[in-house]
Amino acid sequence: PKECAVFHCRGCWTVLGDSLQLCAQEPPGLGLLVCFKVTSDVTWEDSLLVGLEGALLGCAYNLLSCRSCGLAVGFILYSAASDLAYLRGLFSFFRSSILCYLLESQKIIEASKVDFPAVTLKE
Repeated sequence: PKECAVFHCRGCWTVLGDSLQLCAQEPPGLGLLVCFKVTSDVTWEDSLLVGLEGALLGCAYNLLSCRSCGLAVGFILYSAASDLAYLRGLFSFFRSSILCYLLESQKIIEASKVDFPAVTLKE
């Protein structure tokens, strides 16, 4: 309970998920919080996008959006190089697109400033 948080859309404060579903906070260069499950307020298109630059170069993914305001909040990786393959099929939130409500302290903090206990899928 000490590190529990609820993830909100930065644009409209809609609840998108929580830290109980958190399964990875990596890779460091992407600034992601990766979850097993999200709320029904997270939507995604069936059509795939392809990364043309940066860490997602050559990756195919579905963009995640907030149902309420339409803000892009992350992605579901469909295909990737071996270094990101472990993220396929999971919900990856951009830290820059979400806010965290910390239950114990009852504070709202930018996700980029929150350090959750270490979790990793890479191993």
